[in-house]
Amino acid sequence: ATRGIGRKVVHGMAPSGATMIVVGRDQSRIDEVISEAKAIDGCGPISGEVCNLLEQDEIRALAERVKSQHSQLDVLVNNAGAIFTKNIKTPAGFERTWALNHNAYFLLTSLLKDQLMSSPAARVISTASEAHRPGKMRWDDLQYDKRGSMGGWSTYCQSKLANILFTKELARKLSGTDVTANCIHPGFVNTGFSRNNGLIGRLVMFLTWPVQRRDSKGAETIVWLATSEAARKHNGEYLYNCKPGKLSKAAKRDEDAAKLWGLSEQMTSTSDLW
Repeated sequence: ATRGIGRKVVHGMAPSGATMIVVGRDQSRIDEVISEAKAIDGCGPISGEVCNLLEQDEIRALAERVKSQHSQLDVLVNNAGAIFTKNIKTPAGFERTWALNHNAYFLLTSLLKDQLMSSPAARVISTASEAHRPGKMRWDDLQYDKRGSMGGWSTYCQSKLANILFTKELARKLSGTDVTANCIHPGFVNTGFSRNNGLIGRLVMFLTWPVQRRDSKGAETIVWLATSEAARKHNGEYLYNCKPGKLSKAAKRDEDAAKLWGLSEQMTSTSDLW
């Protein structure tokens, strides 16, 4: 939550007076965001946690720290995301785009399930994208091992499709509880996202500058879902500008959502939590 959209979500949530936990990889950036939030009228207690969300061991340690300090969570925002053009594996053996954009969401949400269910009306919000449209679930090669190091954009689109399928199945799993799960498209926001992609990534961001949104605009739907009473009616949905968005055919397949869930439990060793 220390860059771009995540940073603006913290700013947008601050006036609510909610107790917030800011998660990031760099302590100095966390401190900057906390300092900015505290300067906003109405800001409640706010703390930071350092965690590299690419690494499952660090996510597990983060979850333990959160659980030791908080018996319930009212809102969980899964917003970390990146695209890596080189197929380099994490310590757990996963392609990095998939590990950060999907596995991290699934693992952290699973580990904090009890805290969410202890809330009278918890909300899980995940950042997806219109990039899900060309996405395909390559069930025989989710890590793009057969396609070498050139997964790049295709891997990213697959991960954004996975965010939507995860949200749909999470809402189904938690039906009958007071927890809702939704995902959002933030719009095309230049948040430093291209920093992993070299010259080509920077060129794309430059050429598309006229249609890019401010990161504060990209954060609006997340803040609305987190704080608005009107947002309570939404569950298992994909939203853009605080309204339901259109899904690709692949994002509507409930059987794929269930299949991805089972594979995700295996990839994160969380089958005992559900």
